[in-house]
Amino acid sequence: MDRIVRLLDQKNNYLEKFYSLNEDELINFSQGNFDTIEGFYQMRDHLLKIIRHLDAEVEELQKIPEFQVTSEARSMVKEALAVKDEYVNRILAQDLEILACIESAKSNIIRELQEIRKAKSVMGKYKSGAATQRRLNEEV
Repeated sequence: MDRIVRLLDQKNNYLEKFYSLNEDELINFSQGNFDTIEGFYQMRDHLLKIIRHLDAEVEELQKIPEFQVTSEARSMVKEALAVKDEYVNRILAQDLEILACIESAKSNIIRELQEIRKAKSVMGKYKSGAATQRRLNEEV
């Protein structure tokens, strides 16, 4: 049972790293800096793989027939699971903030592209109007 508690503590340690990674990157995203987004997602994916591996180890240990749980161990597991739940809730809140930052940046890019398209259209009309005016002047 001690092994399960250690694995749960390790998982919480990696969840804390995941949370800190999000927190650091959220500062960049809120400032409109998305230069490190690829590395950010790679690191998140790496941490999630480690967490999944730890979960798999816990599941395997629970399958052992002579697996017994003392009241002290049960208490330690409950505490570790409460910490995990807290990190998961915080991470979910961060992910919503990250998605909002990305959505905002996407909306700004779309708005800028529309403005550029509109400006090009106006410039095209201006240029064609000037060419028509010149042609009319030459004919007279």
